[in-house]
Amino acid sequence: MKILITGGAGYIGSTVASALIDAGHQPVIIDNLVNGRREFTKGRIFYEGDIGDSALITHVFDEHRDIYAVIHCAALIIVPDSVARPYEYYHENVTKSLNLFHQLVALGVERIVFSSSASLYDTVPGFMATEEAPLKPISPYSRTKLMMEMALEDLSRAEGFNAIALRYFNPIGADPAMRTGPYVKNPTHVLAKIMQAAGGQIPYFSMTGADWPTRDGTGIRDYMHVWDLAKAHVAAVERFDLCIAEEGRSFAVINLGTGNGVTVRELLAAFESVVGKPVPAKEEEPRPGDVAGAFANCDKAKKLLLWEATKTVADSIKDALSWDEARKRILE
Repeated sequence: MKILITGGAGYIGSTVASALIDAGHQPVIIDNLVNGRREFTKGRIFYEGDIGDSALITHVFDEHRDIYAVIHCAALIIVPDSVARPYEYYHENVTKSLNLFHQLVALGVERIVFSSSASLYDTVPGFMATEEAPLKPISPYSRTKLMMEMALEDLSRAEGFNAIALRYFNPIGADPAMRTGPYVKNPTHVLAKIMQAAGGQIPYFSMTGADWPTRDGTGIRDYMHVWDLAKAHVAAVERFDLCIAEEGRSFAVINLGTGNGVTVRELLAAFESVVGKPVPAKEEEPRPGDVAGAFANCDKAKKLLLWEATKTVADSIKDALSWDEARKRILE
């Protein structure tokens, strides 16, 4: 099948493209390269441009009339940055996505897979979130994701297409084949910060928040290997119609995670175990938009997608470390 991926030159989008290729499908990539990397499009069908450019979207479909589904990954994604620059996040993530969806409907697209986020969830007792758990997005970033889910649900009912929102928990690691991986020069995600502290690029790893109501006071997350996440997208497009039929409506929400909660302190300990040495760390105040966290109940993904995560946190750490060396050759 031919699958259009918006944001397909980014960390997750490019890894999804690799998983589609490995499964025998053909990705078609749109990316404006504001954040994505041109290197990740090598050997792939690629259109440089913006999802808000309706002429470009029409051109892509004129050249690829056999596109089966669209995976929408293009977005701004940094929580603290969204607090500082909310207009940019609403404009890029909401306004442009609405324009994209409107254009896709006009072009007759029937299947959309949306890259959503577990940051929508409120803190729940025990921290395990099902798809029916209460929502409480507290950052502009997470609110843009909820807005797009709501828009997709309403549009799918009115316009006759179907959509699946995949609520990601916390992807880490890299493509095990070292084709793609994290590339941001000043990363904000936790594993990158641990790696920087271990390598001496920063003086210590900041544990932002040590008084959360978790078993050790640090935030709890569901850290999943990005390759497991990518394979879930393959399952979502391959089983799209079956999922929608099982749901009995035009819009479905599915959690993607490991089903296991790991605290920041536990992630640090896992990293130290992999590298065999301690990492300097310091407890600090939470960042704007931080929450205690959650981990996924993945029963629905197992049922509808016949998918579950198979890689461990240690696997993710090892691949992240391998990519840290490979990226110097590929990107620098």
